[in-house]
Amino acid sequence: MEHSYLGTGIGWRPEIAAAVEALAEAGRVDWVEAVAENVCPGRLPGSLLRLRERGVTVVPHGVSLGLGGAERPGAERLAALAQRAQALGAPLVTEHIAFVRGGGELTGSAHLEAGHLLPVPRTRDALDVLCENVRIAQDALPVPLALENIAALVAWPDEEMSEGAFLAELVERTGVRLLIDVANLHTNHVNRGEDPLAALDALPVHAIAYVHVAGGVEKDGVWHDSHAHPVPEAVLDVMAALYERARPPGVLLERDDDFPPDGELAGELAAIRRVVDAGTGGRAEASPDVPAGVAAAPGAARQRLALRQTALLSALVAGTPVPEGFDRTRIGVQSRALAAKRAGVVAKVAPELPEILGAAYRPAFLRYAAARPFPGGYRRDALDFAAYVLDGRSGTHDPALTRQLAAWWRERSGPAPLPAPLPARGPRLRGRVFPGPRQPSHVFIRMRDTLRSKLP
Repeated sequence: MEHSYLGTGIGWRPEIAAAVEALAEAGRVDWVEAVAENVCPGRLPGSLLRLRERGVTVVPHGVSLGLGGAERPGAERLAALAQRAQALGAPLVTEHIAFVRGGGELTGSAHLEAGHLLPVPRTRDALDVLCENVRIAQDALPVPLALENIAALVAWPDEEMSEGAFLAELVERTGVRLLIDVANLHTNHVNRGEDPLAALDALPVHAIAYVHVAGGVEKDGVWHDSHAHPVPEAVLDVMAALYERARPPGVLLERDDDFPPDGELAGELAAIRRVVDAGTGGRAEASPDVPAGVAAAPGAARQRLALRQTALLSALVAGTPVPEGFDRTRIGVQSRALAAKRAGVVAKVAPELPEILGAAYRPAFLRYAAARPFPGGYRRDALDFAAYVLDGRSGTHDPALTRQLAAWWRERSGPAPLPAPLPARGPRLRGRVFPGPRQPSHVFIRMRDTLRSKLP
């Protein structure tokens, strides 16, 4: 199992693209990681093109495959990830050991999307399904695959394996590489009482492709893996413990929000380099590639896993009863965190909404999220939220605000015309790309009728 040497990297984000380029030019960054779903193969951002021209490696990091889910990974999603790997000339691609959707054919229930990475139960059923899904993905991808351990607020009842043992058997059965996130090991220590050192002791360190490091914050005894705070000493301590056991080929700083000044990013990278330099583990020996097994996960295991995951996801996003054995308080914390993430992403995708609604945006969106599960796309979510407000269900009844929001919704909701003319719009909002459905949806039809009474 050969590993490409990567060195010290940082997560590339558009908000810090210039800083990342400057760090690379100064020799403080050897490689970057980009969220795969945010990269279009035919229109790579200029910053990534410039980094590649300088010889900086770019690794696509996927978030939507859901390899830990009960369904087999979709061919279209796999093809999209493969295209990004080829467009970036990446030596590998990475994803997560997580599920992100539920319901559907396996359960005979409505399809649900989490909009977030959720933990897989460490059971034989889940491991069998995960191994088959990984083999499907490996066959479809042009470069090696590495999988990341995730942070979790909730724990599954009746788990059969520790995290370390689960990951070790996954590697043994599939030959997949690992992306070890030491911040997530710390998160699971705080939230679930799991010993990060025990997990490290059980890991097949030869399979580690690289390491993630990130910051978070503790609130009311719960650690939130925010990627929006400085890396704490506790996370660096877990990283140091890993580097006492092995020297993985690469390490990467993740930062997704509340971006600090360039000097602070450079300081965090320097602290990470110091831990790497102080490590005593030596470079891990490579192991031979492990051929993918031939045994397929039985359909019964997929269905059992589907039922369990759908019940949990439904409690988190649709307000159904909490499945037996779960901590109800933690389920509530996770549910609110999912809704808050939706509100934040929709505010970035459609920044006019918080501009129009002001301080009313966030509480209105959280009420909307409690009543409507994530539709699977944030642009669709923004339109549906606007429809919710205009239907009068948010408690917001300002006529001027309603006219602004109605005009915004009409401009972006699709091809079917409304009978009434709209007030003129300012040039700042014109031309913003916000595709709607190709055909009028039931939401559009309802809104068309509603807007007849709202617009002049």
